[in-house]
Amino acid sequence: MAKQTSDTNPESAARPASKARAEIRAWFIREVLPLEANLTHFLYKNWRNKSDIEDFRQEVYENVLLAAETKIPDRAKPFLFVTARNLLINRLQKESIVAMEVVADLDALGAAADEPGPDRSAFARDMLRRLQTALDSLPPKCREAVVLKRIEGLSQREIAQRMGITEQSVANHVARGIGVLAEMVYGQTADSRSGT
Repeated sequence: MAKQTSDTNPESAARPASKARAEIRAWFIREVLPLEANLTHFLYKNWRNKSDIEDFRQEVYENVLLAAETKIPDRAKPFLFVTARNLLINRLQKESIVAMEVVADLDALGAAADEPGPDRSAFARDMLRRLQTALDSLPPKCREAVVLKRIEGLSQREIAQRMGITEQSVANHVARGIGVLAEMVYGQTADSRSGT
């Protein structure tokens, strides 16, 4: 009777596999699950049928776990969101729906998740410096309205309440601020860039 080696022993093969599963599970709980609120927000923002969101989220998790069985990603957040983006794109292609806002948002996310090259990093740093200089040059209320709207993502109503001004004043401050920023950063007004 031949003696079983560790390579052919089913018990010894099961131990490393269960250890790997435990490592993947621990990584998933530690790195991926804390991102659930961000992932759900991203899915709500980029998919019009809100009843699909829970199924999408589960499908993203399944794909992430499947990929982690081959190799646990070094950075969970970009990997999670690229996976979500790709699933949304695949679903859009299957349904032959082209929602331009969704595709633009998804492309922006993809660019943000990719590792930037040195030229892109230098360009981004220069653009951030120019944007910060432009932002600092805005009048205080205008700057506050722009930051609350474009950076913190508050609604006009929330901004109006926080600043103690009307929603129309908020709209005016944001429009003026964005126009000034576009002029200073890009050298032209937002209206002339859009061709209107």
